[in-house]
Amino acid sequence: MRIVGVSSPGAGELVGLTVQHGQNPHQELWRRGFVINNLLSARMADDEVVLTVQVSRRTHSSRPPRIKHRGADPSLTIEPGEVPVLNQRIAAYAVIRSPRGVLGCECSDKTAVPGLWQLPGGGLMPGEWPHEGLMREVAEETGQEVRINRLIDLQSDHWIGRAPNGVLEDFHALRIIYTATCGEPTTPTVIDIDGTTARAAWIPIRQWRGLPWTSGSRSLLDKHLIHVPLQ
Repeated sequence: MRIVGVSSPGAGELVGLTVQHGQNPHQELWRRGFVINNLLSARMADDEVVLTVQVSRRTHSSRPPRIKHRGADPSLTIEPGEVPVLNQRIAAYAVIRSPRGVLGCECSDKTAVPGLWQLPGGGLMPGEWPHEGLMREVAEETGQEVRINRLIDLQSDHWIGRAPNGVLEDFHALRIIYTATCGEPTTPTVIDIDGTTARAAWIPIRQWRGLPWTSGSRSLLDKHLIHVPLQ
């Protein structure tokens, strides 16, 4: 993934960054003297995801990015001589709202967090634009058609653990986050059977806090759900 920082929409590149494995984009821009103010666009260029963001130079009053260090999973057992495989995964997710509530997906036992709820979305396929990948994943996981509204966040997470197939991975997740609206919600149906989603549901706005969400999804819902249009 490449980050292009501009001072305003349509302006020339002010700072550029290719996100290496394990790097947090917010932290790397901070080290270069910049903070992200707004996400402008996400596209594919030369087989690479390019995220254009509006930045400003950090000042004495700027708050440094909050970095979450997970390290290795607490229950992880590593065999002697076993070396983790590097895996940087770029994915797209969305806070999706309709008159029926907010759309959520319960993680299956093929994930590291079975039983927890997260936002719809998933990993991008080679050459796939982020918004295309999001629409595909939402359809596969929930059977819903949505309208994407805007970009709202970029999350980075890095840890060592085992993939569902048992492979030991040094895993770096980069998550592009959108908001979206579903104008004609139906009863969610998981199309991609035997995948990472056990079930999907429209959760009434007054009830979403009662479910066990992943920490990343909960923080996004806390911050952005109220601003997502219903239709």
